[in-house]
Amino acid sequence: MGEKSKKGGCCGWILVLIVAGAAAAAIVVLVMKKHNGSSPGAAPVPGPPGSPVKKYEDALKTAMQFFDIQKSGKLANNKISWRGDSAVKDGSPAKLDLSKGMYDAGDHMKFNFPMAYTATVLSWAILEYGDQMKVVNQLEPAQDSLKWITDYLINCHPKDNVLYIQVGDPDADHKCWDRPEDMTESRPLIQINATVPGTEVAAETAAAMAAASLVFKSDSTYSSDLLKHAKQLFTFADKFRGSYSQNIPEVATYYNSTGYGDELLWAAGWLYHATGDQTYYDYATGKNADSFGNFGNPTWFSWDNKLAGTQVLLSRVSFFNSKANSDTLQEYRKTAEAVMCGLLPKSPTATSSRTDSGLIWVSEWNALQHPVASAFLAVVYSDYMLTSRTAKITCNGNAYTPSDLRKFATSQADYVLGDNPSKMSFLVGYGDKYPQYVHHRGASIPKDAKTGCKDGWKYLDSTKPNPNVATGALVGGPFLNETYIDSRNNSMQGEPTTYNSAVIVGLLSGLVTTSSVVQSFTGA
Repeated sequence: MGEKSKKGGCCGWILVLIVAGAAAAAIVVLVMKKHNGSSPGAAPVPGPPGSPVKKYEDALKTAMQFFDIQKSGKLANNKISWRGDSAVKDGSPAKLDLSKGMYDAGDHMKFNFPMAYTATVLSWAILEYGDQMKVVNQLEPAQDSLKWITDYLINCHPKDNVLYIQVGDPDADHKCWDRPEDMTESRPLIQINATVPGTEVAAETAAAMAAASLVFKSDSTYSSDLLKHAKQLFTFADKFRGSYSQNIPEVATYYNSTGYGDELLWAAGWLYHATGDQTYYDYATGKNADSFGNFGNPTWFSWDNKLAGTQVLLSRVSFFNSKANSDTLQEYRKTAEAVMCGLLPKSPTATSSRTDSGLIWVSEWNALQHPVASAFLAVVYSDYMLTSRTAKITCNGNAYTPSDLRKFATSQADYVLGDNPSKMSFLVGYGDKYPQYVHHRGASIPKDAKTGCKDGWKYLDSTKPNPNVATGALVGGPFLNETYIDSRNNSMQGEPTTYNSAVIVGLLSGLVTTSSVVQSFTGA
């Protein structure tokens, strides 16, 4: 072999160069054909994932751990030293196993509306950035956390038109300050059905299962089961329309829905991606889009309002599937661009909902939800533009590039990680300075403490930092004046939520390195 390899001479190398040049030219032509919407001045299509950015790698590994902290049920491969089995009998009043799933925040409630949203967003992050997660060994933890939720959601749907949507009584739960492992309070169940419908939570659960069916497509049995439930739940949500927070008023105190039209479009969009079935495309672009699309009016992406997410998700179809184009699909994309224009700080239509340092700021409660979710949508949209070789979006005559969107997303992530007036990381466990008094029962009570419902309150009021670090928790965040009061009693600023973890994991997965996004989630 050695001798032969030395003998090609000059002619051999010339031949190699000619062949290589021809191959390179062919690849360029192929890429140009593949991205038939490419425009002059577009940046090159990114290749496979590159070297990770260290700070985002570290932050992503930190953020992923909060899902383990929030797990309910009999824990498998438990990585959190101060957590143990809990709520193992959840669902027993209905003879169901609802022990899995995740606790909502610093309490021990399972609210399925935001939990299903968590699963949908986490699925989306994996589908867009699974290759980038894999580079930093976070794909498997993300899939594991997602399955912990979807296993639970499957069990919450025992019949076509029955869905359990809550475990626990929030009034009773919030009268206690105890570890989840030591809970003794009642764990009642709430369901929706044909008589008492809840369209938004049924549709969000359908979206979660449809998206997750794509994540787990290598496990055909599990993927098919998820898709079966998704289809049934979407039919249930659409056929028996009604707001869950109107039909079950007690849920409105914590997760009041402002309408179900956005969830119907969101679920239809995910079912179209999961199945390729024209019926779901027609649903999302037909009369329901006219009724619920709110085109031309940018909104904030959150557990309650999925419109901005739906607009970005269906823009993906516009970017990568010219056969599925329609005027309504273009309305989705135009409105997604209006969302992006509102986020870009130098755009003529930039939102004024920002702190002086540039953080998107919409609400005192859980302030970081909106900037992080917005930044996640921005990095996804910028990658759609790059992969499709779309050079720019236009905001009232001003042009902006994918790099402008990524710069915005980076600014929000960096603020969260400590580039802010307080020089504090709002991601617990990341950096040298982060909140020490997180509003989280399990983190605040020593592992070996024996407390009941009432005698644990002394740990809420303790002046000592939490004995257990809620690693990966994204706390509520700063006030508009960019101050943060690190107090365990300050649930407005100091309570983390599981759905916050989904959006920060999505954002960091998009920023940890760069690569082109897949043009089809199904590989078709």
